Amino acid sequence: MPAKIEIERQSDVIIVTNDFPETRNALNADFYTGFADTLAKANVDPTIGAIVLTGGGNFFCAGGDLNRLKKFATTPEPERRDSITRLHAMIKAIADCRKPIIAAVEGGAAGAGVSLAAACDLIVMADDAYFSVAYVKIGLSPDGGATALLAQSLPRQLMTEMCLTGDKFGAARLLDAGVVNRVVSAGSALQEATAWAADLAKGPARSMARIKSLCRAARENSLIEQLEMEEELMISAQTDPESIEGISAFLEKRPADYTKLRRDK
Repeated sequence: MPAKIEIERQSDVIIVTNDFPETRNALNADFYTGFADTLAKANVDPTIGAIVLTGGGNFFCAGGDLNRLKKFATTPEPERRDSITRLHAMIKAIADCRKPIIAAVEGGAAGAGVSLAAACDLIVMADDAYFSVAYVKIGLSPDGGATALLAQSLPRQLMTEMCLTGDKFGAARLLDAGVVNRVVSAGSALQEATAWAADLAKGPARSMARIKSLCRAARENSLIEQLEMEEELMISAQTDPESIEGISAFLEKRPADYTKLRRDK
């Protein structure tokens, strides 16, 4: 089943929809490649300031297609490995993208759908939505970086509970745990995420790319490594037209205009 990826442009923001509601937007290798390609194009497009990822039919993502996973029991290892490699390449593409990516989660996310949402930089979630790290329900173990990504915000015991039980964790609990940034009324996650993306898209693009890279590296780096990374990025930023504009605007008591610098490298 080929992926159906819908892309809508709203000014400086693109909204990417995994649009297979009949399968609750189950993932497959075509989606892995297609979304990674979409991010690669957005990454080099100076007119795009932020990205929103959502699912069609009021559900974010059900994870892997179970009919496809069932066939893997008799599929040669190289083919099975290739599928997971593509999934992990997509997760890496989310991390490597210089633009902020916001997940708009309605309904729920299960299995690799949790990995997909957690890989995004920010998460807006409907108040009736949930996460379920459901691999254990079908005798599998997590992939897509689920354990690595959840470990960045959760205590080990809570992450282990999610993974060992596969239970549904609601939006309120995820917000309290620090996994989700904003919880909104059902049906409004995409609207909230798009408005947030539009605000971010007005900001200094290269500055935000540096900040994203620092935030991504902070958990893995030692203090010395992170200080060195901060030093190099600060030195680079100090001569960037974005910082010149930002400092001038602050001193002149006017709003900074970063949009005119968007096309500058």
